[in-house]
Amino acid sequence: MQMRYGADTNQPAHLIWRAMLCVSACLAALPAHASIFKGEVLDKVASVLALVVIVVVPIVLIVLFWMVHVLPEKIAHKRHHPQRDAIHMLCLLSLFFGGLLWPLAWLWAYSKPVLHKLAYGTDKHDDYYAEQAAAAADRSPDLRAEVADLRGSVESMLEKGGTADELAAIRDRLAALEPRLPAQAETR
Repeated sequence: MQMRYGADTNQPAHLIWRAMLCVSACLAALPAHASIFKGEVLDKVASVLALVVIVVVPIVLIVLFWMVHVLPEKIAHKRHHPQRDAIHMLCLLSLFFGGLLWPLAWLWAYSKPVLHKLAYGTDKHDDYYAEQAAAAADRSPDLRAEVADLRGSVESMLEKGGTADELAAIRDRLAALEPRLPAQAETR
């Protein structure tokens, strides 16, 4: 039986030529070199690479693992989440358990604390209100002068004939606030 190639056979001629071209390319390949370095330089590069892989890569991976697992805590702190201390503890537990609890901490940090607001009447951490009070105190640096000005305006209103009971109540509240002024000035 004679093999025939061409139009009257089942195999097209271009597949045979392609196969012969691939075989000839494989046989004509140039010798390959494994590295651009040779001799002593190759040994030195291999030693440095081994040290990097053994020492530096694990340290970088541990730092990245730590940074990713602290993200929910930072998010909760930024959003003034009322349960940020619990989120912080869940992040630490997640580190201990190999990251299994981390998605829960992430979701908790982004959740809106509706039940906390129902129970405690607020959806912000207590530190948020302390920061707001400190910012308000910073906006009025001379609190004594402001209280003295307010006291003067109350006295002028009393002289003009305002409601005596309301003005007396305001004057009494101011008198109760004045002893706290020196203590507040010393804490700054």
